[in-house]
Amino acid sequence: MFDKILIANRGEIACRIIHSARRLDCKVVALYSDADRDAVHVKMADEAVRLGPAMASESYLNIDAVVEAIRKSGADAVHPGYGFLSENPVFARAVRAAGATFIGPDPDTLATMGDKIAAKKVAQGAGVNVIPGHLTPLRDAQEAVSVAREIGYPVMLKAAAGGGGKGMRVARDDGEAADGFERARSEALSAFGDGRILCEKLISSPRHIEIQILGDTHGNVIHLGERECSVQRRNQKVIEEAPSPFVDEDLRRAMGEQAVRLAREVGYVTAGTVELIVDADRSFFFLEMNTRLQVEHPVTELVTDVDIVEQMIRAAAGEPLTLTQRDVKISGWAMEARVYAENPLSGFVPSGGRLDRFLPPEETPLVRVDMGVGEGDEISLHYDPMIAKVCTWGETRDEAIETLGQALDEFYISGIDHNIAFLTNLINHPRFLAGDLTTSFIQEEYPDGFQPNHIKRDDPHLLTAISAAIHQQLTERGAQISGRMADSPSPPNRNWIVLVDDEQHAVRVTRVEEHDAPGLRYNVVLHGETFTVHSRWSPGNPLFKGAVNGQRITVQVELSGVGYRISHAGAVARCLVLRPSVAKLYGLMPVKRAPDLSRYLLSPMPGLLLSLLVSEGDKVYPGQMLAIVEAMKMENVLRAAQQGVVAKVRAREGDTLSTDQIILEFE
Repeated sequence: MFDKILIANRGEIACRIIHSARRLDCKVVALYSDADRDAVHVKMADEAVRLGPAMASESYLNIDAVVEAIRKSGADAVHPGYGFLSENPVFARAVRAAGATFIGPDPDTLATMGDKIAAKKVAQGAGVNVIPGHLTPLRDAQEAVSVAREIGYPVMLKAAAGGGGKGMRVARDDGEAADGFERARSEALSAFGDGRILCEKLISSPRHIEIQILGDTHGNVIHLGERECSVQRRNQKVIEEAPSPFVDEDLRRAMGEQAVRLAREVGYVTAGTVELIVDADRSFFFLEMNTRLQVEHPVTELVTDVDIVEQMIRAAAGEPLTLTQRDVKISGWAMEARVYAENPLSGFVPSGGRLDRFLPPEETPLVRVDMGVGEGDEISLHYDPMIAKVCTWGETRDEAIETLGQALDEFYISGIDHNIAFLTNLINHPRFLAGDLTTSFIQEEYPDGFQPNHIKRDDPHLLTAISAAIHQQLTERGAQISGRMADSPSPPNRNWIVLVDDEQHAVRVTRVEEHDAPGLRYNVVLHGETFTVHSRWSPGNPLFKGAVNGQRITVQVELSGVGYRISHAGAVARCLVLRPSVAKLYGLMPVKRAPDLSRYLLSPMPGLLLSLLVSEGDKVYPGQMLAIVEAMKMENVLRAAQQGVVAKVRAREGDTLSTDQIILEFE
């Protein structure tokens, strides 16, 4: 076994690898850029080495810097995690040259299977089903259009190297093919340093299902079943689960056999994933092979009880796999939701900044949270926007979904935008609950993006009762501090007017004395109905965990001016609790109108102004491309919302923009 493992990565995956390395009594070396000097993975490691500036190209993608860190630390093995250099054969060879073991496939295997074109040729030779396509890199946008016409629209333009949804575009006509080629090539160059783009037929309404494989140096190769990864946005996975609700034993066996056959064909060692596209009649096609640890590996670990990272380390150390195919048993169901720093209600624009408060759900045998950040940390725009992965297990799929919903309710984040409301909406969608999934699920169900009307609102009476109980408790606390309740002979009660999103409700709140039960209990009467609210909540805690009429509930509570911002199941309500006399006056308050910003093109996120496509005096039309802003390694096209004329250019290409910074001003 290794003495010291250097982790050539950052964030949650670095933390995840540290846990397994520690169980094997291996010391750990962390790497960090200037942006990650105080990161969680750095604090967890036994020692840490600085790589360079925040830019990934000057730190985590800098092979020379990582190799120098190997020599400096004396590490005898390197785990690359996912992304960055994990599938780079040049890096794997450099690790070997530095005298360390690369915890991953052989460099030649990386070179072959990490290249989507070469991988398809190998798959064809191994008798694995492949998608029809053009297996030669496209030269330019003109050839992209020509090849797309030859294959037949729709097509997928995708980077020959890398993964993670970067460098991928769907094209349904010539215009999308030309533009998609340019965007995919630019993203691929930025993310992987390789701008080669290939084109293949887009399978309509497919499922994205992948098979987890493990191999060792003794010729053993097994698979750990499948993962369903069809819920994607812009080719980036959002929700994953294991097993798939679509796969039966026969299909699992057939896919697993082909995946193992492909792995044997290339002498595969360590963990890898064979990604497949599966159509409605259960025909499946090879998509690509990820020659590394996958982001979504926890769901497989939860249903098989196999530590995939441990198996990777053992295989790299020359040990045989600790299990055979017969030993692999799938137990229960697991779900994973990726929590991203983005604003779903503003087109999913990335959001960076400081985590003012960060309270992940409590880990239990049913809940696992993989993360690499903590309260006070910065979410940097230089890296992927994923904050954490919330994973749950249940005896059945429904139980795993229910537990995931509860865990998301308990995940409190402030200081940046996040996608928890969107995740909650997704897992409660009727199609998701039915397991009726395809890779176009989000596009079909949210064609205009995620909108406020997609969010299912709670019963306003429920929120009224909770906000009234919270306010009553705060009022009593203030009275106790001031001494006004010192001589009170009985529990206090009070009449209030509660406004939930400006809808008024008259309530009467009475505290119920229960000396043998922890916490506080209130009876809230409104419209003739009594709601019993019981909780151990204390002022200042952003999570209200309790029960209403015996039903468990967790809501997030924030002070908002003189009222409360209450969040539950993805919905947000603004609640105001007033004395009846004050409520009458509140109705007379003038409403402040939002300023008119239609004359400006604003940056929806912090990022780099990559391209400015218009000049002063140019006429613009609805839908016209105006600028491209790069944030978190993704290119975001800004388009004109209406017809107009550019009056003034307020930013230049290469500028670093802040959220809502003015780029263009229109007449």
